[in-house]
Amino acid sequence: MRPVLIWGALIAVILWPVAMALGSPLLQWREPVYIVAGFAGVLAMALLVMQPLLAAGLLPGLPAMRGRLVHRWVGGALVLTVLIHVGGLWITSPPDVVDALLFRSPTPFSVWGVMAMWAVFATATLAIWRKRLRFRTWRAAHMALAAIIVLGCVIHALLIEGTMEIVSKVAVSIILITIAGIVLLRPYLLITKRRV
Repeated sequence: MRPVLIWGALIAVILWPVAMALGSPLLQWREPVYIVAGFAGVLAMALLVMQPLLAAGLLPGLPAMRGRLVHRWVGGALVLTVLIHVGGLWITSPPDVVDALLFRSPTPFSVWGVMAMWAVFATATLAIWRKRLRFRTWRAAHMALAAIIVLGCVIHALLIEGTMEIVSKVAVSIILITIAGIVLLRPYLLITKRRV
C-alpha cells in the first residue's frame, strides 16, 4: 500500500500544476507558441521533483540501477522542456530573450530562470562526461548544479506571473525544495549519525 501512496502522491504533484495551469486566464489571448512555451516551463518544474527521488533511489519498485537510468531519461526530458520553453519565448519575443540571456532584463525572474537554464545544460554536459571524471569531482559538481537548478527554478516561478496558478506553484516549490534539500544533505546527515 505504501508504494501506491508514494507513486500516487508523486503523480499528483506532477499533474496538479499542469492541470491548474490549463485554467489560467492569462492563456486566453495568447498565441499557441507562447502557450506551449509556458506549459513546457510548468512541466520542467514538475519533472524536476522526480530527479532527486530517482537519484537517491527513494521511489519504491525501482531498483537503484533502473532508478538512475530513469533519472538520466528524465534529465533528457528536462533539457528538452527547457529548450521548448526558451525557444517558444524566443519566437514570441526575441528581444526579451536576448536581454534575459545577457542579464540585462529589468525583470528579476529572468535572471533566475537563465541561471537555472545554464545549470540544466551544464548538468547534461557533465552527465555526458561522467566516465571521464573522478566520481567525487563529478558528484560535487552535479550536486552544486542541482542546487542552482532547484533554487533558480523556484525563484523564477515564484517571481513570475505566468501560466502557473499561485497555490500549486507555491506547493510544488515547497515540495521541490524539501525533497532536494533532504537528498542533497542526506550524505552529510548519514555521516553525522555514524559519528554520534
